Amino acid sequence: MKKFLFLSLSAFLLSGCVSSAPKVADTTKKSCDKKTTKQMPKRHTMKHMKMFQTVDKKDAILLQKGPNKEHCAMCGMNLIKFYKTSHAATLNADKKIQYCSLHCLSDHIRQGVELENPMVVDVKSLKFIPVTEAYYVVGSDVRGTMSMVSKYAFKNLDDAKAFQKKHGGEIMDFHSAWEVAKKDFKK
Repeated sequence: MKKFLFLSLSAFLLSGCVSSAPKVADTTKKSCDKKTTKQMPKRHTMKHMKMFQTVDKKDAILLQKGPNKEHCAMCGMNLIKFYKTSHAATLNADKKIQYCSLHCLSDHIRQGVELENPMVVDVKSLKFIPVTEAYYVVGSDVRGTMSMVSKYAFKNLDDAKAFQKKHGGEIMDFHSAWEVAKKDFKK
């Protein structure tokens, strides 16, 4: 029950706390026909708009096995919905673990887990690449995952620069982006 409540609260917070007020007709006019009744503008909800991080299920590479393969190993968030910020690593030499974000990967490491072969999704190709080959754009105006400071990775420096030109942020290597991610836990 607590997990369901947490996931519901997370979905509410991630949706931008959109008002749940119903559509209301403008009653200032005397007539109630369709021509004079105005509806409030359509509200934007997760259902109506696709987040930048989200991909079609067919485009997502899921590395984990089992019934929870579509969910972050740390927080349980949906990996397809938060795919473009996904990270992965190997645990105990053979178990693939996938995370929704650098934040969750950092949290797992912070708990003392030793991981090998860390990888991140390249935003452009949607394929996993080694984190050491990635150019991270940190702090863009595109919403992040599990953090107020966004972190998006690119295999190609030109792709990172194009994203940065459009959305701002700073281009960093993995270790610098990881240092930024670790600040989430210093509160």
